[in-house]
Amino acid sequence: MDPQPVDVVVIGAGQAGLSAAYHLRRRGYSPVDDAPGDEGRFVVLDADDGAGGAWRHRWDSLRMATVNGIHELPGYAVPAADPAAAARDVLPAYFAAYEERFDLRVRRPVRVRAVRRADADPQGRLLVETGTGVWSARYVINATGTWRRPFWPHVPGAERFRGRQLHVHDYVSAAEFAGLRVLIVGAGISAVQLLDEISHVAETFWVTRREVRWDAAEFDTAARIAAIAGVEERVRRGEPPGSVISITGQHRTAWSESARVRGVLVRHPMFASIEEDGVRMPDGSFERADAILWATGFRADIGHLTPLQLRTSAGGVRVANGRALDEPRLFLIGYGPSQSTVGANRAGRDAVRAIVASTTPEKSTEAAAGAH
Repeated sequence: MDPQPVDVVVIGAGQAGLSAAYHLRRRGYSPVDDAPGDEGRFVVLDADDGAGGAWRHRWDSLRMATVNGIHELPGYAVPAADPAAAARDVLPAYFAAYEERFDLRVRRPVRVRAVRRADADPQGRLLVETGTGVWSARYVINATGTWRRPFWPHVPGAERFRGRQLHVHDYVSAAEFAGLRVLIVGAGISAVQLLDEISHVAETFWVTRREVRWDAAEFDTAARIAAIAGVEERVRRGEPPGSVISITGQHRTAWSESARVRGVLVRHPMFASIEEDGVRMPDGSFERADAILWATGFRADIGHLTPLQLRTSAGGVRVANGRALDEPRLFLIGYGPSQSTVGANRAGRDAVRAIVASTTPEKSTEAAAGAH
């Protein structure tokens, strides 16, 4: 089967992908099935079988009142919701309504297997290979996020542990740990939130690789700007993005305060090894554990971009302003500094502006007018 031509392929229909699709619509692009050909056409491919991106997979107890960060998509606010409602119920429904409202026609479930160059022409096309066919695109906007790539640090002896090990990716609720002793590993917001939650029904023991640096105030605008600038510089050099929190430090939240008041917000150094019934600490002492919860973050889900050979010796992809420096037909949004929801919204907009500016003078003029 011949590749199907299209102007833009958007890979992923989470926050970043839907933002990009929305802005493509605003700039006059249409879903590819409106008419044959590729001029002014786009398609959105998503691996999940329903709308909602990573929100579909969040744990049961994550409520609208405790969702961290901005989660509204451009052009359509989140409808009013009960603060006690589960985020994984409310937000996927909102994403589905958003797709319908702006007629984005996301194709799913479609897993992208590879993105490669059609030939050696730097002005040529990119081929997007999926389990259902191949797309030939002038531009690819990669918005696959990180949810499918949970990071598990290597610790000696992990395979010997007789208890349960799981990543935040697979966490459902605290109830499954009732009465157990749970080791929680990680310094991020999820680690602290789940520490607070689980400690109501289980004995907890919190460890982090580095001392937690608590921000004395709320996470303010200046701190956020500085953090994003640091991540931007890393990805420009082709280094792995790293986390914003590693630059800013942890900030106080309702759940960190709750854990502190109850005496469970006590950080211990990372254990040196794992044994059958617990972990061996750096000082040689032993800590018993029934379960280990790895709240150790995620990595960019970009394995399908491997044929483009963009990964540097440092392990990342060189990106500036959301665009791959070594493959300008490719945009990576929701990557590095645009991992936050508000960052993903802006990155989707900026990627589309760059695409429009790179096509025809007429569309470039329209894009400039639309920016005001």
